[in-house]
Amino acid sequence: MNARARKESSGAGKKILISLIVAVLLLGGLAAAGGYLWTQYGAQISLALGWTTNDYEGPGEGDTIVVITEGEIGEDIAASLAEADVVKTSEAFYSLLLAQDPAVEFLPGSYRLKLQMSAQGALDALQDPANKMQLTAMIPEGKTVDQTIELISAGADIPLQELQDAVADPAPYGLPEGVTSLEGWLFPATYEFEEDTTGAQAIQRLVDEQKNVLTEFGVAEADWERTLTIAAMIQREGGRIEDFAKVSRVIQNRLDQGMKLQMDSTAQYGMGQHEDGSVWSTDEALTDENPWNTYVIEGLPAGPIANPGRDAIDAALNPEPGDWLYFVAINLDTRESAFSVTQEDHEAAVGVLNEWCAANPGKGC
Repeated sequence: MNARARKESSGAGKKILISLIVAVLLLGGLAAAGGYLWTQYGAQISLALGWTTNDYEGPGEGDTIVVITEGEIGEDIAASLAEADVVKTSEAFYSLLLAQDPAVEFLPGSYRLKLQMSAQGALDALQDPANKMQLTAMIPEGKTVDQTIELISAGADIPLQELQDAVADPAPYGLPEGVTSLEGWLFPATYEFEEDTTGAQAIQRLVDEQKNVLTEFGVAEADWERTLTIAAMIQREGGRIEDFAKVSRVIQNRLDQGMKLQMDSTAQYGMGQHEDGSVWSTDEALTDENPWNTYVIEGLPAGPIANPGRDAIDAALNPEPGDWLYFVAINLDTRESAFSVTQEDHEAAVGVLNEWCAANPGKGC
């Protein structure tokens, strides 16, 4: 082969190679775009095409406790069942409920149900008196005092007004000096009560359990309120238990650097907006000057914003090593959060949340 032929052959080879590279990049780009779109919309597409269903099949397995409180409507109960993974989606249960004639009425109380039941199976179980537990209250982590006493009232059959009177003043419950509220002090767990249990006795039992847990972790009494204040933020902000220690580190890093904590959970609590289920805070909540709003005040909020559980308390005491100063939820279904060191990276993570919210309307955004 002469020199010209070699040159022409080489040029043709380069053109072919370049074409192949372009094709691979295009296919890779399409694959990446397809992967992104599937991540955002795959569940809706699968459901629309009948590839998947929004309902579990079969009788379920294991067991859990779901509490129905006075005044809850079908939509509330559907949400509670989905949150507890009794049903696959709240929509499946609520649609079934709307189709019932006559309409179903639920009695307040605690119900022992299986996990991952069909919507019909869950509805049948809630109508079976054998599944209604007597004088038992299941208190999930992260509930406020007001939410907790509603659960106690429903499960233990103690008048709500009696419980409201019992939590009005923390003084009788043996708390450290300076504690002005029972917020944070009602340990979340499942409790069985006696038929003659009073409201004050029920509250004392939950407070004693919280004190026992703090003592078990070796927390000095002088640090109880501070520990619960941090743990409560972790409980409300953390999403997944495996992220709790990272959230704790963000809180500690910000305190160490003199930065405002800027926790949306505290801003929402200070404005009484913590029960609306939204990940976003209103401008009013973020700017209101109250002692819980960590967008305005420096340091910790005035006290706990909810009742933390054992995992959150552990995380408050044992932050994971790291330089993170920011975090944000990026998937409200999986409760995954992204942790960042820089403002730039944090803003990029917020963009991921915005994209998820756009693809998942009505799911807490």
